[in-house]
Amino acid sequence: MTAGPAEFPAVIRAGEAHAMARARELGAAVLGTTSPNPPVGAVILAADGTPAGEGATAPPGGPHAEVTALTQAGDRARGGTAVVTLEPCAHTGRTGPCADALIAAGIARVVVAVPEPTEFAGGGADRLRAAGVDVELGVEQHEAEDGALAGWLTGVREHRPFVVWKVAATLDGRVAAADGTSRWITGEPARAAVHRLRATCDAVVVGSGTALTDDPQLTVRDAEGWAAGRQPLRVVVDRRGRLPETARVLDDAAPTHVSSAGTPAELLAELFDRDVRRVLLEGGPTLAAAFLRAGLVDEVVVHLAPTLLGAGPSLVGDLGISTMADALSFRIVDLIPMGGDVQIRLRPTRHTGGHQHADGGS
Repeated sequence: MTAGPAEFPAVIRAGEAHAMARARELGAAVLGTTSPNPPVGAVILAADGTPAGEGATAPPGGPHAEVTALTQAGDRARGGTAVVTLEPCAHTGRTGPCADALIAAGIARVVVAVPEPTEFAGGGADRLRAAGVDVELGVEQHEAEDGALAGWLTGVREHRPFVVWKVAATLDGRVAAADGTSRWITGEPARAAVHRLRATCDAVVVGSGTALTDDPQLTVRDAEGWAAGRQPLRVVVDRRGRLPETARVLDDAAPTHVSSAGTPAELLAELFDRDVRRVLLEGGPTLAAAFLRAGLVDEVVVHLAPTLLGAGPSLVGDLGISTMADALSFRIVDLIPMGGDVQIRLRPTRHTGGHQHADGGS
């Protein structure tokens, strides 16, 4: 079960709120590089309250956020405060317990956003308190759970990856013209944003229809157009074996998994077993509709172009909804002008897959 907020309201001191905001930024900066570990951010404040060190989770096998921040802080950590987005671990895995590292460094206080939700890594707060360290749990917990940790927490709670559905559409909701042409609906700034979004994910998923029609490469490129050093897993759902050997998604630019999974849940189970914790769904209307019907879309990123087509495929296929009372609803997380287009990021307030998401939940 997931740990809830602290029993009593968290007490936060001067400078700690700013440090927690910075810790969330640090976690977000490594999103897509840490799976199956959580993307955690940590800031060390010296005894006088000034920043002394910071860090984020390294790729698997590397140091955790707290250890990197302590190394940067050095002797200034003694008597200071560690501000962390997730409760420091108490177990030994590829690295030692972060709780022990904080104790050894002489940290006097630890401020935590999200209590550890797993029994395997839990116990860090208790170990710190037993060593005389002041521990505050649940500080700005909602903000941390809704941010970089959302995907990892979905894995803990639902044993599946977090799914972000990305779609580019015209003002009237078309993803292609009547003749099938779809390049380019949006401008260069929006297309660059897609590459940044891909970089935060462990896998990019399309259906065989998209792979055949658009022949995308599905790689991450930087602002100069060069291939990024780390590439997410490319996934093609191809139940009928239609993907040709010449498809660009089968080149050597990135790893590729061709799946014959019959349902979105089956596909996500495959990917979860591959340590995928955050999926970018870039498939067409049919695949998007299947995920939405199953209640397996956790976030939506829409790039909306100020153009009209009046015909052509819509951004999502049949959802099996015949009345307004059953319509899927979303809340707008943010809305950002992007060149001549607009990016809208949304979270569902309700799923069709038999479970509800509270507004703002992850």
